[in-house]
Amino acid sequence: MQEELIVRIESFSNLGYGIARVNGQVVFVENSCPEDIVKIKITKETKTYSKAVVLEIISPSPFRVKPFCAMQKICGSCQMQFIDYDFQLELKKQITKDAIRNIGGLDILVNDVIASPKIREYRHKIQYPVSQTKVSKRLLAGYYKSGTHDIVNIKHCPIQPEICDKIIDYIRCNAFNFGITGYNEKKNSGDLRHVVIRNSSYNSKNLVVLVVNTSEISESLKSFALDIYNNLSDIAGVCINFNNKKTNVIFGESTICVVGDDYIEDRIAGKTFRIGPDTFFQVNPLSAENIFNYVNAYIARNFAEATVLDAYAGITAFGICMSDVCKKVVSVEENRKSCALAKDTLRLNSIKNIEINNMDATLFFKQETRKFDIVLLDPPRKGCTKESLDEVVRLCKKKIIYVSCNPATLARDLKYLTEQKGAVVESIQPFDMFCHTYHIENVAIINIC
Repeated sequence: MQEELIVRIESFSNLGYGIARVNGQVVFVENSCPEDIVKIKITKETKTYSKAVVLEIISPSPFRVKPFCAMQKICGSCQMQFIDYDFQLELKKQITKDAIRNIGGLDILVNDVIASPKIREYRHKIQYPVSQTKVSKRLLAGYYKSGTHDIVNIKHCPIQPEICDKIIDYIRCNAFNFGITGYNEKKNSGDLRHVVIRNSSYNSKNLVVLVVNTSEISESLKSFALDIYNNLSDIAGVCINFNNKKTNVIFGESTICVVGDDYIEDRIAGKTFRIGPDTFFQVNPLSAENIFNYVNAYIARNFAEATVLDAYAGITAFGICMSDVCKKVVSVEENRKSCALAKDTLRLNSIKNIEINNMDATLFFKQETRKFDIVLLDPPRKGCTKESLDEVVRLCKKKIIYVSCNPATLARDLKYLTEQKGAVVESIQPFDMFCHTYHIENVAIINIC
């Protein structure tokens, strides 16, 4: 454990670690890049692998670059920012290929990753945990230090719009004036747990959500919300979400809008969307637009009048974007607020060929009797259950379009569909939705035989 070793980084893991080998054992090395030669110190040993930190870069990889954020080594968010962007895309393609081969057991061509149109100020949803220093009682707000729940106090984050820095700093500097304290995670005490900002790439408006450790609004919280709205520009509204449970889940079940609107509007792929405080929407709108356009182009090339089931639909973003190239879209989403926003969006865009169903997807699949030319799946990171995939195959006449943010669960589900259901994977197209992180979005086209 105490020995210092010099190693060569051979490859890259799906969790953003460089991979070296010592005496035949895999060593995962933080903040390292393939072709680095580094001096390391082992920090954790198991029977099958070790973890290590870099003490010194002996010979840097040709793919190493200077991070454009001064906090990159401390903040745990942009794990790959010290790697050349084009090479990041190659690594993400390899992460997808490795998952499909090693987990899915499939030898499928994975296309080159489609880059994000912006690699700075691309992130339009910001979720900062909040805490408080012990002595000065100063509020801290930022991302967690890698592998910990220690908050790195972020004053400037170059992957999000600059206005978000100003909003966070105003809250950080003025909350105490209203008697609002920061959250203590260990004791489940204090007032302000998180600040969440939804920023519109369309009109730069911002929806601010204060997540608080209480079950009801106080006059001080109400006054602070009004103060934020009145003293900062481009604020669409300020909401308060109540979460007094000892949990890692950010949002509680109840949200009220204190002032302004409880949504922002964004415009993607020619459609105007309404996005609420805790409804799902892609954090990188320009990359999301690339995905929507890719799916639309595929449908237009292969179908004249497709009927589509849009499952795990959120605010029905895919369905709304597909509406121009489909005969009918049937959307299913279990979150009531997302369905309400979807209906608002249909009215805003005068869309008549979408049916919204507020229901658990698996329950909907079981009771549905209609057949669809295409089933579009966009599940959470955990992927789909075998039960839901069985029902999807029953309901699908021709194609499944599977959108995934987790190559591992995508690979698992593709393995089940091909081995148990006789499906054939036509293509896998990666998109860089989360620049400078190890995360990658994939769109798989699957033929139902």
